[in-house]
Amino acid sequence: MGQTIIQVDAFTDKTFAGNPAVVCVLPAPQTDDWMQKVAQEMNLSETAFLVKLADGYNLRWFTPLVEVPICGHATLASAHVLWSEGHLSTDQAIRFHTKSGLLIAKQQDDWIELDFPVNNSKATSTSPELSQALGVSMQSVVKNSLGYLVKVESEDLVRQMQPDFTKLGTLSVDGVIVTSIANNNSEYDFVSRFFAPKLGINEDPVTGAAHCCLAPFWRDQLGKDELLAYQASSRGGIVKVRYAGGERVFLGGKAVSVLRGELIE
Repeated sequence: MGQTIIQVDAFTDKTFAGNPAVVCVLPAPQTDDWMQKVAQEMNLSETAFLVKLADGYNLRWFTPLVEVPICGHATLASAHVLWSEGHLSTDQAIRFHTKSGLLIAKQQDDWIELDFPVNNSKATSTSPELSQALGVSMQSVVKNSLGYLVKVESEDLVRQMQPDFTKLGTLSVDGVIVTSIANNNSEYDFVSRFFAPKLGINEDPVTGAAHCCLAPFWRDQLGKDELLAYQASSRGGIVKVRYAGGERVFLGGKAVSVLRGELIE
């Protein structure tokens, strides 16, 4: 029998929205080369690989080009698969052992809440190349381990911008988050988009890891510990953000299974 794979749309409650990820619950560890080739074959922004441990699961994430140290939507998808496929009951928290330390997922009503490390940003100098690559005027720019976090003046600008991905790929950072406060009549507090052509992802549909950066940024801007965010890609996705200071941020999302298949090798 081959390896079962399940494709999940994360940070959404409907199919063909949110961010798709493939989840592989492995019966035993596989080589890095094999996992990278599977991720290339799946050709999604992330493929997650899980191996059961005594106190949880080892979890690794691969884009079509590289392994990454953290990924929110594929962690959400992994938790969804472990519960929905009967590996664990929904009243059990899941402990993921990763290159970014211990991550915990819990079922909260019909939402999944992820306990992630916060990613604070620092002031930085920038260059005209960043604004040229994004094609927008920037109100502020800070930097974190994902790359640049750029604030612009309006939600409409975030939604309508059309970056030059070739120019973005020449920048010194892996990714760029662009964000603004939401429109006055919106149910959301802020909106964002995330671009990472260096990682083989021109635009990521919904990015949990980006919200580990956005949480402290918008908490400082808006003075709120609980925020509702919308990532305004063409697929779109909703993220609940809870951050009261400290080293951890809590991200909430929904997920739905879309496809189940079997790798022959």
